[in-house]
Parts: sequence; structure tokens; C-alpha cells
Amino acid sequence: MYRFARRPAWIVSHVLVFVAVVVMILLGFWQLDRLDQRQRENDRVVSRSEQPLQMFTELVAGATVGETDVLDWRVAEVTGTYVADGQVLVVNRSLDGAAGAWVLTPLRTGDGVNVIVNRGWVPFAVQSSDDRSLIDPPGGEVTVVGLVQSTQPRGRIGAGDPDDLDLLARVDLESYTERLGLEVAPAYLQLEQQSPPAPDLPKPLARPELGNGPHLSYAVQWFIFASIAAIGYPLVLRKVARSQTRTDADVDLR
Repeated sequence: MYRFARRPAWIVSHVLVFVAVVVMILLGFWQLDRLDQRQRENDRVVSRSEQPLQMFTELVAGATVGETDVLDWRVAEVTGTYVADGQVLVVNRSLDGAAGAWVLTPLRTGDGVNVIVNRGWVPFAVQSSDDRSLIDPPGGEVTVVGLVQSTQPRGRIGAGDPDDLDLLARVDLESYTERLGLEVAPAYLQLEQQSPPAPDLPKPLARPELGNGPHLSYAVQWFIFASIAAIGYPLVLRKVARSQTRTDADVDLR
């Protein structure tokens, strides 16, 4: 009845369907793993951001660039004076679908430590303008409260920094130091509050969304696709076998 299934073309079909089912199952488990990673990262963000406020310089004391991951999302405070001529823009950053850039400005503390502050987002029109006075940092002493963040080094396939010295592709503190010759703290601060209050621009960045994302629904979809293939293919074989049997019977009757 199923002799046709041993033909080379059908054997290739069996192999392809088997591989497809295995791949879809693996994709489903991969999405579940992504969900688990997302949930663990959410828990890490919540637990760290709920810890008591601490002085930024005390948190990063003794650390070096690339060794501050354990401090990410801690809420910290720093007081100092902005260094306007050390300000740079991190390009290709969007907000609510609009293109723009992040504004990084060094804040020099009374101890002479330069803390890079991500003051927020500005639209592309400001980034591309020759006159950036609209986003000049305020003068005088300010106190910034924000989230501690680690440097963002370039990966193997990451975009390189633009030629302009006041533009960066990411918040890479080592690149910042190389380009501007300004020694900075081993982590940076993402501004949330400032006293005196921050101007309308740059617009402070919001905290990350802590939802689970679409990973569970994607996993369910992959498992459904795998089930359809695993159950449907034998039914197709059965239908073909029955059709073949009827054809053979008709030939015998003739």
C-alpha cells in the first residue's frame, strides 16, 4: 500500500518534512529561551532600580571600563558642572519612530571626575543643524539623578564611528576618551532628573519596557506549525496510498 513512499522523490519529501518539523520545534524552544532571558533581565532591572539611591562616584569606585555590568540600572546621583566643549551626539537613535540622536555631556565633579551623562534624545533636525545652542548644557552646578549604564563597545560587525569627532555610533566610553582626550568614569549615567530642572531638549530617555514581548506567542506558533506538519504529512501519505490502491484496483479490473 505504501510502496510508493519508498521512491526517491518521496524519500526526499520525508527527509524535508522531518527536517522542517525538527527546525520548527527548535525555533519554538529558542523563543521560550528568549522569553526566559527577557524575564530574567526584567527581574534584574526591577531589583537593581529599586535599591537605595547612592552616589555615582561611590558606586563605580575601583571599577574599570567594561567591569560595571553589575551596576547597570542602579539609581545614582552626581553633582558637578557640565563641560560644554566635551559634548557629543550618538547618532541613529530613534524615539517614537522619529530619527535623532542622544546627547552625551561630561559632568565634572568637585573631585575632578568626568561623568558622562546621557542627557536624552534630540530630533535629527537638531543633530544636523550647524547651530546646536538649543542643546547646550546649563551653566553652573547641577545635580543629576539617573540610571547607571555600562559602556557599549563596538562588536565585530557594528557600525564604525562617524568621521566628525563630536559624533559617535554608540556610547563607547573608550572611543569617547580616544576622540576627545578626556578621561571619564568607567560607566555613564542616563539622566532621569536634574536640579535645577533640565530644559525641554534633550528629552530624557524612558526606562525600558518590562513586558514579556512576543516570544511566547511566537513559540506557540512554531509548535503549532510543527504539529500541523507532523500530523498532516502522514495523512497526506495515507490519502495518496488509498488513491494509489484504487488506481491499481481499476487497472486489475480492466
